[in-house]
Amino acid sequence: MDKIASALVKAQRAFGPALKDKTNPAFRSKYADLGACIEAVIDSLNANGIALIQKQHPQDGGVCVETVFVHESGEVFSAGLLSVPAAKHDPQGYGSALTYARRYSLMAACGIAPEDDDGNASAKAAQAAKLQQRAAWLEEQAMKLESCESISELGDVWKAAAKIMRAEKDDDAIATLEPVKDRMKATISEAAT
Repeated sequence: MDKIASALVKAQRAFGPALKDKTNPAFRSKYADLGACIEAVIDSLNANGIALIQKQHPQDGGVCVETVFVHESGEVFSAGLLSVPAAKHDPQGYGSALTYARRYSLMAACGIAPEDDDGNASAKAAQAAKLQQRAAWLEEQAMKLESCESISELGDVWKAAAKIMRAEKDDDAIATLEPVKDRMKATISEAAT
């Protein structure tokens, strides 16, 4: 489960909010429908090699949904089962229960919550994009360090990355990349002997 776990962490960094863009006429309240919940996560999941599947299981008097994530490596993660009784035992009652179960199972599995679209959504989306860019930059720098073939090349790559990290006062990034640099230094030194 290493690959899917890593991919889910990366995907979750870029999840958007499930915007409450629909109105419930009975209660005159806004809510995030199933489409808004899927929209909040699907692009990020797919960008990280994850397919979203919601399986239905037999359930007397209601519906049972299982949210499953399938990684392109073949690894699978199930978020468990969610059972919802049907208020009416007719197609509309079961359809309503199914939509409700899918929506709440997805939100629980992805760790998202419905949110009012009050302007904070765009600020959070910008923050999520910034975090995603930082994660991509860190991954790129780690790959550069790991591809070095000499101590001199390793030093040049590290100096360039360290200059940026120090300018941004990003101690977490330094703590993330320094072990990669040290490991590669040991590997290159060992190969030279």
